[in-house]
Amino acid sequence: MDVRDFDFDLPPELIAQDPSPDRSGARLLLLRRDTGAIDHTRISALPDLLRAGDLVVVNNTRVFPARLLGRRVPSGGAVECLLIRREEGSDTGRIGVGPVSDSVAVSATNSEIWEALMHPGQKLKPGARVEFAGTHTIHGEVIERRFFGRRLIRLWTEDGGPVDAAVDAIGHVPLPPYIKRDDAASDRDRYQTVFAKTRGSIAAPTAGLHFTAPLAASLAARGVAVTEITLHVGYGTFQPVRVERVENHRLEAERYEISEAAAATIESARAAGRRIIAVGTTTTRTLEAVAHAHEGRVIAGRGSTDLFIYPGFDFRVVGGLLTNFHLPQSSLFMLVCAFAGRDRARNAYDAAIAERYRFYSYGDAMLIL
Repeated sequence: MDVRDFDFDLPPELIAQDPSPDRSGARLLLLRRDTGAIDHTRISALPDLLRAGDLVVVNNTRVFPARLLGRRVPSGGAVECLLIRREEGSDTGRIGVGPVSDSVAVSATNSEIWEALMHPGQKLKPGARVEFAGTHTIHGEVIERRFFGRRLIRLWTEDGGPVDAAVDAIGHVPLPPYIKRDDAASDRDRYQTVFAKTRGSIAAPTAGLHFTAPLAASLAARGVAVTEITLHVGYGTFQPVRVERVENHRLEAERYEISEAAAATIESARAAGRRIIAVGTTTTRTLEAVAHAHEGRVIAGRGSTDLFIYPGFDFRVVGGLLTNFHLPQSSLFMLVCAFAGRDRARNAYDAAIAERYRFYSYGDAMLIL
């Protein structure tokens, strides 16, 4: 398949730059997979669109403020660092990835090593020093250059405290690049779902942003159950598809965890023939990755997945999908096309554009049943 088959024209003014005042105030486009019928409503109508016995599965990952703003040492030039992934076993500062410089050896005893996107990349060569200061101070040293502007960087705090706590204190919310403004204090709450528990994502599972406690209560009153799994969203959610053929694209692996209770709930629903509604593409990929690895069953455990879903994929678990509207030619839009059918998904997006829906992370939603 040609990546250009998943392109569409989106007026830039439809890209939501701010969240709606009310989480459950978003518009909702309903797409029926069997007929292609489209209806327009509000996310608050979700309980009426589902049926008793449906199981809604959400992603309870928590976004951390992964964007660090600071300066180069000693020049003072501005530097930006987006933390992407902590290297496994990097809690001692010595994991066999580059030596600790003599000048920082004492401070780096309890350092962590991260893969990060850094700017200005051309000036940040191995050995370059950086500092991020605020209520806490984080020091960094570039260890290794990687592809597409990435660096391996060693981080440690001035006071020897945990790096995570310092990042949480002075980091910025990593809003997607299509939101053309600086993050605000309010984004710390609004770019986080009400289910958020487990710290680890650099992007929100945005379909879950529409939920509120009253909406969850309305679902329960309708006889619709809700259960939670975890997938930590990585940079792959923003990663452009750089190939011409869809089949040649590769997603970066992301970590997931499914508890014993969640797996039992999902398997009970599946065995009884009840419909499983995935909230978001992250939930969909996790459920389907685990099911495809275990003969159609969703089992408890933790691991990582790089499952890329595009048209032709055999869905074994998900019977309904609640999702936001995605970028043209993105892996997320390809997943929507795989679930709904490419022509019907394109028709739905055309209808959303004609009706002036708000797109992307802080935008409106689509329910595919």
